[in-house]
Amino acid sequence: MKIILTGKFWIAIIVTLICTMVGTYLANLPYLNIIGSLVLALIFGMLLQVQPVDTKPIKKEIGFISNKFLRLGIILLGFKLNLTALMSSGIKTILLAMIVVTGTITGTYLLNRKFGVDKELAILAASGTGICGAAAVMGISPQIKVSSSKQAQKEEDQVLAVAIVAIMGTIFTLIEIMLKPLLHMDATQFGVVAGGSLHEIAHAVATGSTAGPVGLNIAIITKLSRVLMLAPAALIIGIWYQKSSKVNNGNGKHNKLPIPWFMGGFILASIIGSFVPMSPNVLSLLVKAAYIFLGMAMAALGISVNFKVILNRGKKPILATFISSVILLTFVIIVSKLFF
Repeated sequence: MKIILTGKFWIAIIVTLICTMVGTYLANLPYLNIIGSLVLALIFGMLLQVQPVDTKPIKKEIGFISNKFLRLGIILLGFKLNLTALMSSGIKTILLAMIVVTGTITGTYLLNRKFGVDKELAILAASGTGICGAAAVMGISPQIKVSSSKQAQKEEDQVLAVAIVAIMGTIFTLIEIMLKPLLHMDATQFGVVAGGSLHEIAHAVATGSTAGPVGLNIAIITKLSRVLMLAPAALIIGIWYQKSSKVNNGNGKHNKLPIPWFMGGFILASIIGSFVPMSPNVLSLLVKAAYIFLGMAMAALGISVNFKVILNRGKKPILATFISSVILLTFVIIVSKLFF
């Protein structure tokens, strides 16, 4: 609690909140809306490193925000996940989401490793590509337990993974919009393609909206079906990473099962938002709060690492993620044509 009572903590709150608010505002503008508020908040946090702003005195407070606010944001994000709408969409949509998430995470990870990308970065890039972009990267990251000597590199990996997902998602948003006239799909099919293949929710919304209200609604439902996989994916990846990395507590004993308890809050929030009578305005406010907390965590992360890492270590994972995104798009187009 000491950290909450310090003036430095409130300075960190104000700095990250400003980054988030500016990012949220800009995310509502044309063209910038496909980037999304979370990525913009990250960018503004990184830009503070090239401005005459000394953030070293609040380093501990920045770390607290990037860690604790992240979990709170993920929990509140559960209110965006309407389980009733997902269930009404049918087994096909849920099954597609399971196949897409499993196949994309596995394939993207293996491609990254084939290209010589570090294991931790490969996991984060694969998770962001397969599930829901920046939120997935930040949600899976706590499951990757590293030693204190590797903590700085892990933070760099998070920034790089978010940047990769943002770049790929933006590129494929433009590609899919340009391909739309050539695909000869109805609104439902194109909505499935947008929600099933794109990385961020913002990407799916921007692309699905080009097919009208039906396309937009289907894109959101299909995308949220992938978001639903975030909790089980975090648990499975945590268990697999612990076993494959032979992580132990220094005494030769394995750590406890890496259960992401905050994901339990995410699921509980989705259940409450779906089945407990609640004003649409209240739900909207909770979702907005989720993005504010997540944005502050992203800004804090951007402040704490060097953005030059994107140039130094980004080429191979970007190439691997591009290839996997092409395969994903091709697969979802075929499935959409055949089954939707």
